[in-house]
Amino acid sequence: MPKINRYIDISEVDREAKKDLIDRHSPFVHCEDNAKVGEPFEVTVKMGREYTHPDDFDHYIESVALYDGDKLLAKATYVPGTLGNIKAHNTTTFTIVPQGKKLNLVAHGYCTKHGIWEGTTRQVAVS
Repeated sequence: MPKINRYIDISEVDREAKKDLIDRHSPFVHCEDNAKVGEPFEVTVKMGREYTHPDDFDHYIESVALYDGDKLLAKATYVPGTLGNIKAHNTTTFTIVPQGKKLNLVAHGYCTKHGIWEGTTRQVAVS
């Protein structure tokens, strides 16, 4: 099983280089607080809040995956240069159709140089 790096609040980190590493590799889930059963629901995953990530041949975000708890809902893969070979926030929007009473959304981002990173869980009520 590969190691999964988990997000920690960078306001509690002293070293700027460590803040940069943690933030730019962490996927953050953005969506509405409520969804309706059986209706399309958009979820955007953005890599990093403050720091951008490289898009180089040997160092880029290769994939972004969206989970409901442990259940994989969607995954997008990228090739180097997708973001124009510049530092940027890789942003991926997924459309899912909720079925249960709630969603516990969490995202993983895979960096070709620094491995798998997991963001914080976002709970969504489903009615």
